[in-house]
Amino acid sequence: MSLNFSMKSSTTSAPTSPAKNVSSFLSRATSLTSSVTSNVTGMASRISSQIKESGKHKVLLVIDDLHTDWSKYFRGKRLLGEFDIRVEQCEFRHLSLVTNSEMGPLCLVTSERMSTRSFRPDFLLVRQHVKDSRFDFISTLLGLKYGGLPSINSIHSLYNLVDRPWVYSQLIGIQRRLGRENFPLIEQTYYPSHCEMINCPPRFPCVVKIGYAHGGLGKIRVSDPTEYEDIVSLVACTKTYATVEPYIDSKCDIHIQKIGTNYKAFMRKSISGNWKANVGSSLIEQCPVTERYKRWIDEVSELFNGLDVVALEAVLSKDGKEYIYEVTGSQMTLMGETQEEDRRLIADLVCSKMQHFCGRPIMTKQLSRSSITTSNITSSGYSSEELAKSQYTGSQVGVPPNSYNQPPRPTREGSIGSSQPPRRGSQSSIGSSDVTNTGPSVAGQSFTATGPSSSINPNAPSTDIGSDIVGQTNQQIKGLFRKPSVSNDETGLKRSEDSEDTMKNLRKTFAGIFGDV
Repeated sequence: MSLNFSMKSSTTSAPTSPAKNVSSFLSRATSLTSSVTSNVTGMASRISSQIKESGKHKVLLVIDDLHTDWSKYFRGKRLLGEFDIRVEQCEFRHLSLVTNSEMGPLCLVTSERMSTRSFRPDFLLVRQHVKDSRFDFISTLLGLKYGGLPSINSIHSLYNLVDRPWVYSQLIGIQRRLGRENFPLIEQTYYPSHCEMINCPPRFPCVVKIGYAHGGLGKIRVSDPTEYEDIVSLVACTKTYATVEPYIDSKCDIHIQKIGTNYKAFMRKSISGNWKANVGSSLIEQCPVTERYKRWIDEVSELFNGLDVVALEAVLSKDGKEYIYEVTGSQMTLMGETQEEDRRLIADLVCSKMQHFCGRPIMTKQLSRSSITTSNITSSGYSSEELAKSQYTGSQVGVPPNSYNQPPRPTREGSIGSSQPPRRGSQSSIGSSDVTNTGPSVAGQSFTATGPSSSINPNAPSTDIGSDIVGQTNQQIKGLFRKPSVSNDETGLKRSEDSEDTMKNLRKTFAGIFGDV
């Protein structure tokens, strides 16, 4: 057995001199101060540069794949002649966000090709499906809606266009209003789950569409009950809804699109032999936009508070009949040789909408609440107190505000039907010498603090008794707290008696209201 003992050295190093310690400490402190100062200066310069940069542009968030570079369609475009448009493009799967009710959404983009970056968008353009067979980004869309982000199309419409049965229910309403001949919607049956599919089988041949898939996915042609039973078993595994439509032996598909005020129509024919014209090879040919097609797309563009970019899909059977079967929003597929033109049309539409939404001054909630509390301004631009006074006095609200502070012209006390205009600011000036104790005018009699007088004016306009009583009561109560007025006497200036107590004034006030001394 070997034992290893470590012995501590008994020798100590020579102590350093105090002067050297102080000098080294001062040198380290000086270097630390200089480094902190440089860091703060650099940070301040970066923040100021970011503030300057943020004031020069608005951020447009485009959700699309990276095959299309949307930034080139916005180069050179400016908002209000002052702001450039900075395009941040990504896919839904690379976008994460945090939304604050006051500040809006803060987006974080992380992708393989581009470095991680964060920004606050000012506008949104969605060119990708929110929900498909492989992904579901409803939560991301809710975050963008939570932040109140304006977009094309609106986030409200994007949310409503996710599920086909919901969209089809809106198309049923259009068909009932226009008629089957003017809006030929294809017949469809909705099954919430596979259980209903077993109990109520459709007519054959038919097309079963499972869930919310796009691009030809989840669509199966069924010819007989045996195939239908197999499809039902697959729907049971998906745990989603399904729709069933009659199979149409089609000649071609019809694609009608509307971008702003621009209309286009295309015919798509399959050349690969697939019954789905959008799967495999197909021939796309642009066709004229007839009045019939234009009416279809105009009716559809009114859905969900308006769709600026929308496409309608229909099928033309071999017997010449047309059937509408699908509607798509801003995620629509651009077709034919005019794709580049269509992207520029979308970019121009986005700039027009950004000019409207981003050019307006935005007031935060705290600012709006404080301004409403302090100024009590109504939507018409006048305070609620002024509007109430205009109702009681019969004056016009459009009088300039400066005229409210002008001293009113003297009128005779107790005169009914006077030619002098009613005073707008008389009720708000507490303790002013021009406030009289004249009571409300009822049935041609003017009530004062001592009771009704016999002065009658047949030309006096009829007034609302309740409103006059309320207005004059406010005047008289305010008159109780006035400072004693100084009046001229025949023999000279004489102070009014200060011995009048509050109870005496109250008795006079109620006597003026009810006419009882």
